Amino acid sequence: MRLGIDLDGVVSDFNKGWIDQYNEEFGAAIPLDSVTTWEGIVPLTHFPDMDGFWEWAKDFGNGSLFRHLDLYPEAVPTMERLAEHHDIVIVTAKPDWAVADTFAWIADHHLPTREVHVVGIYDPKWPVPADVYLDDSPDQIQVIHENRPESHMCRYVRPWNNPVPGVHDVNDWHDFERLVNRF
Repeated sequence: MRLGIDLDGVVSDFNKGWIDQYNEEFGAAIPLDSVTTWEGIVPLTHFPDMDGFWEWAKDFGNGSLFRHLDLYPEAVPTMERLAEHHDIVIVTAKPDWAVADTFAWIADHHLPTREVHVVGIYDPKWPVPADVYLDDSPDQIQVIHENRPESHMCRYVRPWNNPVPGVHDVNDWHDFERLVNRF
């Protein structure tokens, strides 16, 4: 099967990445578990809107925010096991300025994939075909589920997304692996 896997919030810890940098740079003390809504960055920071955040995230000295994110535990080992029988297809949404850093990050972490799709930050992912999708974006989960009824949509459960009827909930990488093996 083709497994369409998102990066930020699923494979990479986007919130830890920006929160650690923000706390260091601005002397803040934002807790790592404080993001509870999609685009919940603005109320936690001094940025007036998401455009201000994205402008800041462009340059962290040696690449953008997306060049320096940590992996979630078990993401790569689980993808390696799944890649023995399935095609891992990365489907991620990024600003234009983050594309090169995203490819470098994928290479640095040796993700087991031969196919990567980077769509615009607000573009849909459903045009990239997959048999199973794994995402944490509430918008992407809904739109993929509606536009790819033949596929299995999996919601990586996070505080910023809610259950969607007909979508499979995944709490960790072991859940995802078990579900894929069941399909």
